[in-house]
This record gives sequence, C-alpha cells and structure tokens, in this order.
Amino acid sequence: MIIYEATKTEFISDVTNELLVERLYDSYQNKIGRTSKSEIQSWENSLQRMSNVMQDKEIPDDSAVAIEFKIPNTSKRVDFLVAGHDGLQDHVVIVELKQWSEVEKVTSKDALVSTYLGGGKRTVTHPSYQAWSYAALIHDFNQNVQDQHILLDPCAYLHNYRKTENDPLMDPHYADHLEKAPVFAKGEIQKLRDFIKKYVRFGDRNQLIYQIEHGKIRPSKSLQDSLASMLKGNDEFVLIDEQKVFYEDAFHLALESIKTNKKRVMVIEGGPGTGKSVMAVNLLVNLINQELTALYVSKNSAPRNVYASKLKGTIKKTQIDNLFKGSGSFTESDKDEFDVLIIDEAHRLNEKSGLYSNIGENQIKEVIHSSKFTIFFIDENQKVTLKDIGSVDLINKYAKELNAELIQGKLVSQFRCDGSDAYIAWLDDVLQIRETANANDRGIDYHFRVCDDPNAMLREIEELNNKNNKSRMLAGYCWEWPTKGRKNTLHKDIELPEHNFEISWNLSDSIWAIEQDSVSEAGCIHTSQGLEFDYVGVIIGPDISYKDGHVVTDYTKRAKTDQSLRGIKKLAKEDPEKAQELADQIIRNTYRTVMTRGMKGCFIFCTDAELNQYFKERLKKSVPYEDLSPKIEVAAEDRGKY
Repeated sequence: MIIYEATKTEFISDVTNELLVERLYDSYQNKIGRTSKSEIQSWENSLQRMSNVMQDKEIPDDSAVAIEFKIPNTSKRVDFLVAGHDGLQDHVVIVELKQWSEVEKVTSKDALVSTYLGGGKRTVTHPSYQAWSYAALIHDFNQNVQDQHILLDPCAYLHNYRKTENDPLMDPHYADHLEKAPVFAKGEIQKLRDFIKKYVRFGDRNQLIYQIEHGKIRPSKSLQDSLASMLKGNDEFVLIDEQKVFYEDAFHLALESIKTNKKRVMVIEGGPGTGKSVMAVNLLVNLINQELTALYVSKNSAPRNVYASKLKGTIKKTQIDNLFKGSGSFTESDKDEFDVLIIDEAHRLNEKSGLYSNIGENQIKEVIHSSKFTIFFIDENQKVTLKDIGSVDLINKYAKELNAELIQGKLVSQFRCDGSDAYIAWLDDVLQIRETANANDRGIDYHFRVCDDPNAMLREIEELNNKNNKSRMLAGYCWEWPTKGRKNTLHKDIELPEHNFEISWNLSDSIWAIEQDSVSEAGCIHTSQGLEFDYVGVIIGPDISYKDGHVVTDYTKRAKTDQSLRGIKKLAKEDPEKAQELADQIIRNTYRTVMTRGMKGCFIFCTDAELNQYFKERLKKSVPYEDLSPKIEVAAEDRGKY
C-alpha cells in the first residue's frame, strides 16, 4: 500500500503549490482511516527537501515518486521512493528520511547509533542499516520485484545533519552498511541527486510503483521451516529497528555476563507477531556459535516438538534435546550452571513443575538461578491458564532477590497479521479486553471474515492449505477430548449438529501443526500457541457470547478435559469475584491468541449467533468495509491475493 504516488513533475508541483499535505491527509483517511494533519505536517520539512532534491533537469520528469510504502507482512513504511530505468534495468531508489541533527557512534555493537528522539537519547539502527533492511524485506516478500528483476537501491538522507571531520555516522565501523546504503547529509544534495540519477536515467517505463504496490506477496518464511538453515549459520530473517537494537543488546550483554561473571536478566515485551521467537532462535544460534552453553526454554511443548521434528535428520537427537528444554527442567540445576537461558513465551511459566505440580519452588526463580544471563520474551496478554504466572513484576522480583541486573525493552513492530498493528488493537477492542483508539480501524491488509457456515470455513482452510500446508482449523476448548479417541480421526470430538458439522481434535501422537493431513483436525490453544500459520479458521465456542451489548464469558462451558481452568471451581467457592475475573481474562486471552496465529488471515465462526452478528456489525463499521455474505468460496481471480 502506498499513500501517495505521482510523477516527479506532479510531486514538485504539489509541494510548490502547498497541496501535498492536504493530499496526503485525504489519502491517509481513505486508505488507513486515521491520522491527523499535524502528524502529516511533521513530514512537510522532509518532503520539501526531497522536492529540492528532485529539481534536477537530469532526473526525468516522468520518473515515478511514491511516499509511505508499507512493506508487506510488516507494520513498517518506506519514506520515499523514486522509480525509473538506467537504460538496462528497472530501478527503485529507496530514501529513508531523517530529521536528526546529532549522532553518536556505538562501535561496541553492529549497526547501531545513538541520537535524540522523543525528548531523550536513544539507541537506534544506523540509517544505512535501516534503509538496507527495508529494501531486503521488500525483495523477500514482493514477487514482482523478484520475477521482474526490479533492482532496489537504498540510501538515507539526513537533511538537518552536517557531517564533520571523523564523522561518527561515517565511522569505519559502519563501512559494510554504508556500502550497501550510502548516507547523504546537509550540503550533499547534489551527491544524493547523482545517486538517484545513477539508477534513474529514464522515466518509469514499466509502472514500477504499481508493480511493487500490487505485487503478489510471497509466502512468508516461518520460523519452524527456517530453523535448520539458521542452525547452519544462515541469516534467514532480517532484524529491523527495535528488533535489531534489542538483539544486539542481548547478544553483547550475554557475552559481557560470561566475561565478567555478572548475573543479568533481560525482559523483552512484545505482542503477537512482534518477532519474539525469531529473536530468541537467532540468539540461540549465534550464542552457540560463540561456544556458549545456551538453551531455548518454553513451557509449551508444541513449538519445541515442531522444532525437533524439523531438525530431525540434520543434527543428532541428543543435540536437539540439549537445545530445547521445558521450563520445568531446572529444579535441580546448580547456580549459573548454564551460560544463557532463552525463555520464550515467558508468560506461560508456572510456579511448580512436574506432572502433579509438586516439584521445585518457582520456575522464574529457577531459570534465573541456573543461568549467568537469562532473557525472557513475554506477552502478559497471552496467559491462558490459571497456572500461568509469568509477569514482568515477578521477573523483576526474582532478579533483585538473586542479585541480577535487570534490563527491559519492548517490541512494537508487527510481523504477523500481515503487519497490521491495527488488526490486533481492533481485536482487543472487539473482544472488550481493553478499549483502544482502534474501535473501527482494523487496517486494510489483513483478511478477516465472519462465517455463517463452519463447513464452508473448513473447505476454504483446506483449499488454502493445499498451497503450502500452512493453514489450520482452531477451536476454543469447549468440547471434550476423551483419551479413547485421541488417536482416531474417525472419532469426532467437536459436533455442531445444527450445521451438520463435525471435526476431530488434533491427534495426540502427531505434530499437528505441520502434518499434511492434520488440516482436517482442529487444534486448540495448547497446540497452536507459539506457532504461526498463513490462515486460521477459528471456531469460537459457547464459553464466550454476546448479551445486552457486552461480550461475556462463561467458564462452565469449558471442557472438563481442559486443564486451563483447573482449580477454578474451588476458587469460585472461596472467592467467586476473583474466580470470575481470572477465568474471564483467560478466556478472552485464549481467543485473542488463536485469532492472531494467522499471518495473512483469520476466519471465524461463533457458536453463539448473537456473537457472530456482533462481529459482523463491528466488521461493517471497520475500515475498510468487507463483504459479509455467508458465501466462502474464493473467486478464481481473487485467489492470488491470498
């Protein structure tokens, strides 16, 4: 998606005639539905400078200009693009605009600098790295860029920054990044013009901006599919912005902790799809390559089992077992027995360990005790059982108790739900988890649909799954999972007789998330949390409904075989208000979590007719409006979009 597109001549005219801000505002309102003129006016200075840059007779009048291009599958945007031809090939120049006036180098870490932003000094990625990383993501995700050999040429323009002798921005430490994407500063307007003219000698012959904007999005890389390659030392994922900052911090803090024998704890918060697991595995791989004893730890066995299955045949089983551990594995560990423990899905940690929850003292305390450097990746809004105790406050408490230095950070960039921060905020508002500014704004790049027929929803998930085995059915845990039928798909656990619909829970002895035939089975929160798919079809059970204008929950509708709310009846007798509050939070968090497993889309069917209608009404009000007819079939001409 692009906010503004024009020829060079039209762009300069819009700036000169002071029409650009108004047109950007109108485009934002039409395409995104939320912004303010003051926000857009903050760009005005930078865009005026780019107008000055473009006023060179040798830059073709019919070269194409675009502003604010959203990178597919992310929430990131490219500031400015110039498209044209060099006589041999098509090129798109990517310009990252900065209003910085001061910079300090950070030579202890890769690709980071320090500057003043938001009223204080912050460590951020070097502009060259940022511009290059955005170009790399566009190349990875856009099929037209690859198939039509469109070359991307990134650079950065700091129009308020004047370079000095021995300039920190140009330090030899950044030489590799500067080579990939040069930086131009105040007084270097002609150098930037020359950079653009090197690649754009002729106009946009092939509608390159259109080709990029409408390019089919290539299937997203999934962590589970890339793991084996990562363990071989290959860079499968480009870390951008705060991901790169926190990764570099964590990597070097881990090395420093081992070197100085100083105990440290790092906490990284982030919502669904912000890249927590990608960062976790990147750290695991690169710390192992530094010959450190590093382990990936999670309470949930589903991702660990999938990772182990993907690695089968590439490394020995003992090595796999030594890399991936459950959170209850450290009750008997010695102090600082491990160099680094990487705790993914830290919100799922329990107090006690063992089958009967009678071993150890506290899993948070135990992992901190066992490691010189412990990093927790956490999203407190994904607690889904009564036993889940992982919280930033509790980590802080035990870090202090064990004399560990605490470092905190927060990921905000969105890489799931097609990069739609708006969708997740909208979902929180719709589920009445929290009121957000996104009451009617769910973004435009995420495919969300309310279905009237679960059979049609299943058919579409099966059709989508035929492409790459990355679409799955999920359901709220409101139907029993009896031991007798757990290995037999002929035993249909979930039955909706009024729709003539039935489906089995996932087989107990399969890796449901990646087995080709498991698309005909339904997974639950316990088999899907920590994993990601392209599309999910979610059956929302009777534990959540819509009454008198409110989304309400009922924990008595949960299956008896679900251990998420084990102990709630006893608590309800002792403190009914607290029991209801805890159960309500868990049920809402559960649906929020399963409804954000899909990277490209989520289809839902609610067993409560009023809840289904409520979702439809909220969908009608959202931006953009989407057809809510019960017909699920995807038209042939539309299938390429998915």
